[in-house]
Amino acid sequence: DRVGGNITTRTGNGRLWEEGPNSFQPGDPILTTACDVGLKDDILLADPGSYRFVWWEGRLRALPAGPLDLVTGDFLTWPGKIRAGLGAIGIKDPMPEREESVKEFVTRNLGEEAFERLIDPFVSGVYAGNPSALSAEAATGRVQVLEKNGGCLLAGAIQLLLQRAQDAETQPPRDPRLPEVKGQTVGSFRNGLKQFADAVADAVGKGGAQVRLQWKLSGLAWDGERQEHVLEYETPEGSRRLRSKAILLTAPSHVTASILRPLSEASASALEEIKYPRVAAVTVEYPRSAFREPEHGKGIVNGFGQLHPRSQGIRTLGTIYSSSLFPGREPDPDKIMLLHYIGGARDPELYGGIDELTDEQIVEATHRDAVTTMLKPDAKNTLPDVLGVRVWPRAIPQANLGHAARLDACKAGLEAAGVRGVFLAGNFVGGVALGRCVEFGLEVGKEVAAFVAKKQLQAA
Repeated sequence: DRVGGNITTRTGNGRLWEEGPNSFQPGDPILTTACDVGLKDDILLADPGSYRFVWWEGRLRALPAGPLDLVTGDFLTWPGKIRAGLGAIGIKDPMPEREESVKEFVTRNLGEEAFERLIDPFVSGVYAGNPSALSAEAATGRVQVLEKNGGCLLAGAIQLLLQRAQDAETQPPRDPRLPEVKGQTVGSFRNGLKQFADAVADAVGKGGAQVRLQWKLSGLAWDGERQEHVLEYETPEGSRRLRSKAILLTAPSHVTASILRPLSEASASALEEIKYPRVAAVTVEYPRSAFREPEHGKGIVNGFGQLHPRSQGIRTLGTIYSSSLFPGREPDPDKIMLLHYIGGARDPELYGGIDELTDEQIVEATHRDAVTTMLKPDAKNTLPDVLGVRVWPRAIPQANLGHAARLDACKAGLEAAGVRGVFLAGNFVGGVALGRCVEFGLEVGKEVAAFVAKKQLQAA
């Protein structure tokens, strides 16, 4: 009944919060699209100088903001820094011929300590995943390719920078409409991420097409003689049948599998192997007076947020400092808004899973962790004001070992069945980050346009 997919922007009592994706990496594709649909003046970029924190050995520690912080800071021990530095310049084991997990890839390149303190919390916060199961190639391909191209991470990064500089000489200048992006920041929009989805839909409508809501795809068949897809829809006006040379599916893999099963059992089976853990997004408010002064000295709830490695006994995956990240979303200066994520791929093993927990029990679990990591001890018996609890039964697709092979098997199954013109653009294909979803959607859109143009030429 609405556009935007998992984007779930909520408002109430002058507050604004997100219960799905929270922000995006401000790459040029999503920024350009935002400008194209009239949102140039509504783009928000968080303060790039804000810190991110990780809970380690009983206190919050600021993540290194740059190479100097990495060397002089206390986040890694000196043995850990030396091991990471040696690995980065190539003093490490060579790449194996087999597929590596994220844990294997990072540990081999940067050492066990860098993995536990830096990468493990990142994987929990971004993928809600298990780094021992996630495929390094599928989940961190842009990092892994540095080693493939340069022999080590540092050499690969230098090669990439040189290539970008060379490409910049032949590329047209950057779109002057786009805001300057400084440092490691994240973006949103003045009225939340929903504003972007709505603006894209409006732009499509103004372009002559029509976004149809509440149309449920109930059946899909392939007409081999006419080389067309036959789509059966349930709509508010009754059943409808459409024919199309091409279809583009952005649904989750398990939904896509059910749609494709009549076309190819092999394709459906491959997609059904992709796992999605359960995750809850919990948005709460606390009085500013409830927070203790943190040992890191950066101020109370001042930054992007905090992550919790699974080894540190904190059940909450991570906490976003919503009222600090995008000021204005919490109108009361005496209140602080937090967004907790809890659940994930390892929660059932470590804590029994959140499947049977009520919303109240989920809030209590995140509150206990907040008392441990950031609140004063006397806040223990005072629960926060709850703005929203959103449980995602199947939250984030896990690009586990064998992920690329599963996607290849899906494509091969359709080809073997003689089916043409099926394009997959869900986040289980291109990547889970919102900015990457937009970028990948634009890439696939060009493929669809080229495919349809070729069909039209053949028919002419």
